[in-house]
Amino acid sequence: MKPTIALVGRPNVGKSTLFNRLTKSRDALVADQPGLTRDRHYGHGKVGSKPYLVVDTGGFEPVADDGILHEMARQTLQAIDEADAVVFIVDGRTGLTPQDKLIANRLRQLDRPVRLAVNKAEGMVSNLVVAEFFELALGEPWPISGAHGEGVRSLIEDLLAGFEVEVEEEDLDYPKFAIIGRPNVGKSTLVNAILGEERVIAFDQPGTTRDSIYIDFERNARKYTVIDTAGVRKRAKIDEAIEKFSVVKTMQAIEDANVVVLVLDARQDVAEQDAHIAGFALEAGRAMVVAVNKWEGMDLYARDQIKRDIARKLGFLDFARYHYISALEGQGVGDLFASIDAAYKAAMAKLPTPRLTRALQLATEKQQPPRAGLVRPKMKYAHQGGTNPPVVIVHGTALEHIPTSYWRYLEHSFLKMFKLQGTPLRVQFKKGENPYDTKPGEFKPDRKGVMRGEHKPGKEVVKRVRKKTG
Repeated sequence: MKPTIALVGRPNVGKSTLFNRLTKSRDALVADQPGLTRDRHYGHGKVGSKPYLVVDTGGFEPVADDGILHEMARQTLQAIDEADAVVFIVDGRTGLTPQDKLIANRLRQLDRPVRLAVNKAEGMVSNLVVAEFFELALGEPWPISGAHGEGVRSLIEDLLAGFEVEVEEEDLDYPKFAIIGRPNVGKSTLVNAILGEERVIAFDQPGTTRDSIYIDFERNARKYTVIDTAGVRKRAKIDEAIEKFSVVKTMQAIEDANVVVLVLDARQDVAEQDAHIAGFALEAGRAMVVAVNKWEGMDLYARDQIKRDIARKLGFLDFARYHYISALEGQGVGDLFASIDAAYKAAMAKLPTPRLTRALQLATEKQQPPRAGLVRPKMKYAHQGGTNPPVVIVHGTALEHIPTSYWRYLEHSFLKMFKLQGTPLRVQFKKGENPYDTKPGEFKPDRKGVMRGEHKPGKEVVKRVRKKTG
């Protein structure tokens, strides 16, 4: 197994910058603002000669006993308990602080390797910048720069020297699903209910989650990845740069997922923003499951009203399965997995060309495409052009005249005939080339080998191809 390295330190010492350096990514949000990272964020380390997992944690406030800082401290302690090694990061430019000493006292009690990294040491004399940190009694301090990469590789190589790592083959055939929705609808609570632990911070405050958190887990011997995302508000209400980046991260998570679980609040009417979020996921072609949360304790009249509201405002999600759940109490959460598996299977389905062509013929026999003047589009055959979502390419003539309504009819026909539940489907048209449709000076062979074209617009010229004889 790969060893896990936890990055620990007080706020704003550069943990997320170092995380991005180690993973060679921009997965963690970075800004000159304390307390930006709140949840544990996992990634695959790519700096060093051995594979490993690295965990970014929120700013560690050991003395916090309530509020969001207390929840962040709990997340950090859980990351330390799970890790095989710890990198304690301090700020070389700020110097040693009382909070650093409190954290060091906790880390000295661990029975696992700890390395003290003095960050932001670029352009400074190494011996001078690390001198005062010997007081923490955590071994020799390592001067590094997470932003510029100085000393990072040497630190990781030293830390991993005591680990024997077996290279495992990566399994890519498993569902990756993102939990999306407006702020404060219960996304993080649902993630914790799925995992059976307080894996992410669930707080009764909109905007608690700022980053997209990827979490691998197994259920019934099947592997999954769940992505907890930040709530997406209306554009007019997004006034902080951090929140704008959070929205971008959410959109990227939707693109990265195979399936999205749209979480709605049963205690509130379906808002325009719910439809916007669902529309973006649909445009991305993602398979979808809808979870109507906070269903507990509602009377029959209120439940009937919210169902009517959903049917009226989210009618374009008729391909998705709906679940009425309580993430807080765990009701109905387990039933989501059957729908997630079905949606993933449908999104990745392989559709044979003969069956697709036969399905196309049945659809056109039932309802012909409408005429466009004297022309009626003719569809000859179909084949698959991609997955996630399934793409069906239809070949024929005069296909540019097919209206949007008939386009949608074909999409629904293919979904129904192949029993694809939970995923949208795309139909693309590709018309055959007309050998008589040429530009001046261009010649194309027809079926009989005659080269047809024109020297001047409106004046056709025919050139016969002479066959060479022995």
